[in-house]
Amino acid sequence: MTDKLRNKNVLITAGAQGIGEAITKLFIDSGANVAIHYFSSAETAEKLADYAIGKGQKAVATRGDLTVEADARAVVEKTVEVLGGLDILVNNAGSLVARRKLEEMDGTFWTKVMDINLTSMMYVTKAAMPHLIKNEHSSIVNLASLAGRKGGHAGSLAYSTSKGAILTFTRALASELGPHGVRVNAVAPGLILGTAFHNTHTTAESAAKTVEGIPINRAGNADDVARAVAYLASEYDGFITGATLDINGGAYNT
Repeated sequence: MTDKLRNKNVLITAGAQGIGEAITKLFIDSGANVAIHYFSSAETAEKLADYAIGKGQKAVATRGDLTVEADARAVVEKTVEVLGGLDILVNNAGSLVARRKLEEMDGTFWTKVMDINLTSMMYVTKAAMPHLIKNEHSSIVNLASLAGRKGGHAGSLAYSTSKGAILTFTRALASELGPHGVRVNAVAPGLILGTAFHNTHTTAESAAKTVEGIPINRAGNADDVARAVAYLASEYDGFITGATLDINGGAYNT
């Protein structure tokens, strides 16, 4: 896998915190050139870029609000300008925002969650597509969620809906871009502890209850997800597209 990623040009959205940071670090350690998109984690993004440059690779940290199409386009343009092209896009940006049940829902909140998780992905992918199809065996990996399959815990209605839509977005885009040589896959993480997401939105009691139903008897971590993303991205001559790889320890019934 390391040899396949060496010298490839990669853009990771929200690549400077949590799962995104782990993905970025693994790509750097695998010899890739990286563009690290961030919205608020400037310090970490710059440190990751410096780490890659120190290893002799190209890197750039680039800020943008991906719910704004012009910003998404600018992030991709900066990536191509610094790295010299684009082989891999990792659509990692997303957020639960807050827990709200249906009776607490309003249009503003619903739209915000959809924009952060889904519309931003469309904008970045649209901007990246012309660059991806220039290269042979390019790859897109989208971050979905187990919540997109199961519906999630109480209060995650909007988030779960957006993540479920990413599963369909992945399959549809795989059909659309396949003739251009671009594979499109997704990963669907389950309980991934040690990230700001679960530190903010998951209680210790809820996490413990979920772990009880995981066959391998532990929660996941950011590195578990990063390895799956790198695998899907690195299979350049592979036959996997339109697929979603579950990263959940077998936790379908919890």
